[in-house]
Amino acid sequence: MIVPAFLEELRSRDIRVWADGDQLRCTAPTGVLTPELRHQLRERKADIVEFLRSVETLTQQERAIVPLQPHGMRAPIFGVPGHSGDVFCYRLLAQHLGDDQPFFGLQPPGVDGQSEPLTRVEDLAAYFAAQIRAYRPDDSYVIAGYCAGGTIAFELARQLLQHGAAIRFVALFTSPYPTSYRRLPQLGQRIAGEVESVREHARVLLSLSNGERRRYITQRLRDRKARRNAPPAPPDPVEVLRAKVQAATIVGLRRYTPRHFDGRLSLFLPNKGWLRPGSPMLRWKRVARETEKHVGPDGCDGDHMLLESHVHVFADLFRASLMRGCAAI
Repeated sequence: MIVPAFLEELRSRDIRVWADGDQLRCTAPTGVLTPELRHQLRERKADIVEFLRSVETLTQQERAIVPLQPHGMRAPIFGVPGHSGDVFCYRLLAQHLGDDQPFFGLQPPGVDGQSEPLTRVEDLAAYFAAQIRAYRPDDSYVIAGYCAGGTIAFELARQLLQHGAAIRFVALFTSPYPTSYRRLPQLGQRIAGEVESVREHARVLLSLSNGERRRYITQRLRDRKARRNAPPAPPDPVEVLRAKVQAATIVGLRRYTPRHFDGRLSLFLPNKGWLRPGSPMLRWKRVARETEKHVGPDGCDGDHMLLESHVHVFADLFRASLMRGCAAI
């Protein structure tokens, strides 16, 4: 009798079994678990434990793998979202790539409120890798990462490669090198942002007359006071969960040090400004066998590169990278 049929027979007798590590646990009404059934459970323990684990993996998969465009025969794309865990950041890109390109989002633990978020990049990558291998075990894959999700996508590709999977390439969309998320670089970015804000206000003031300057300053002060005195909005449960996932992801990024990836990285940069020396994306070149750069149009920024105004540009760039991967094979 095959394992599923045997377990169904046990359920019909109100006998419940589950895997606890390498052990098989069992509960049953008094007198129901006969010596013969005990013997069968002992003899088939390894097969039953393996089967129950595979079922658990597939159950978890329902929470992690989100089909954004499930159709087509091409190598599937699995996209890791940014630090909030919102896989629908890829929705428009999946649409623009067409009906023959399968595209799946990878939702991290914690977004659904049913589990706690993970705080290690390696653990997040292992969580996704196990489910991808269970879901599409014989495929080659394209792995994508957006913003903070790029670091997780990088480690995910490394782990899949270690398990013998074929990785066409890894696409990183405006994904800074993980050291950018450490406290000192973050402080530097905040200071730079505040300095730029002061400069912008100074440029505006220089263009105004004396009377206009007074009105401009008065209005800015009123706006600041209104924001400070505004009653707090009731918490949005979805945003609360996303904030928790974001905090856990940032903790993981700060701890993570990338190791060598023996594959191809495609870096998708919002605009030419990201090509400047010291750009937080160009540091990925140090840890990959091969890298290529794809640059978006002037005026594009990381927050909008996958939205309607610019997504068609990056869909074309992405498609070109896909075709290059096919030619290489």
